[in-house]
Amino acid sequence: MAKTALVVGASGIIGSATAALLVEEGWTVHGLARRPVDQPGVAPVVADLQDAAGTAAALAGIDPDAVFLTTWLRQDSEAENIRVNSAMVKNLLDGLRPTDKARHVALVTGLKHYLGPFEAYGKGALPQTPFREEQGRLDVANFYYAQEDEVFAAAARDGFTWSVHRPHTVIGKAVGNAMNMGTTLAVYATLCRETGRPFRFPGSAAQWEGLTDMTSASQLARHLLWAATTPAAANEDFNVVNGDVFRWKWMWGRIAAWFGLEPAPFDGTILPLAEQMQGDDQIWREIAARENLAEPDLSRLASPWHTDADLGRPIEVVTDMSKSRRMGFTGYQPTDDAFFDLFARLQADRLIP
Repeated sequence: MAKTALVVGASGIIGSATAALLVEEGWTVHGLARRPVDQPGVAPVVADLQDAAGTAAALAGIDPDAVFLTTWLRQDSEAENIRVNSAMVKNLLDGLRPTDKARHVALVTGLKHYLGPFEAYGKGALPQTPFREEQGRLDVANFYYAQEDEVFAAAARDGFTWSVHRPHTVIGKAVGNAMNMGTTLAVYATLCRETGRPFRFPGSAAQWEGLTDMTSASQLARHLLWAATTPAAANEDFNVVNGDVFRWKWMWGRIAAWFGLEPAPFDGTILPLAEQMQGDDQIWREIAARENLAEPDLSRLASPWHTDADLGRPIEVVTDMSKSRRMGFTGYQPTDDAFFDLFARLQADRLIP
């Protein structure tokens, strides 16, 4: 039987991959965004989730079997992150009432559930790695927890099932996204190749030497669909990563080789991308004009601050997926392949030369 989905944040890295998979699987897909982009098979829904009345009006007549919440808005403080992002979840779920249809709501958060919000990221007492779902919440305010609480409250009120998905850093394609390591590294490598600057790892020795993992957007999309259609996965929280582990001192060379670069030696000194790429806007505009690229605005492609937060962490971060495996999810994707697939898509779409 055909099913209907509402993908919230459909123009983002996670939302666009999820919408594409659902279309491929034969679902009727509505994609909600403030500024929708053209997506084959996806019916656009224009809404600002901060506007409760406008959201309800935009959702009139849409009665999805599954809702995939893949969006958030970054604010200047965690208190504001909590206020704004919890209200967005509430406005969405209130706007979908009333309904007699059995429904599943999937919420995407992330490993800041274990590492803490940006203001306290990777500091203080942290759970041991690999992170496991039963480790629960830190004793610190976190907008992820506030989002979860809105979903839990609405589920108790309206009777739908839910799942929470915690990816590590997501690799995928989207323009104008605030957290986009893959495209940031592609742009950085392109700038290094253009200017002759060394392709230097910007992060910490702990990240360079330690084990880590990541999550491709396609892997996360498969996990979201699996949880929405697997009864045993109802009302559960899940970590979701690609399934492999690696060290950045290996991956950095793999990425360098893809762009025809030699990786620079790493001496253990942190040199953030925000510093290395400062003032590169004009260089990128010149590259874009010469190569006829689709996006000349560097700020819409690269998010150095977010990549610096990930690669500068002073601790090893790996994630356990045993809970999903025991329930039957077998999806896997090597992380270097995820990077290479993304780089090829960026070239095909004229976002990098």
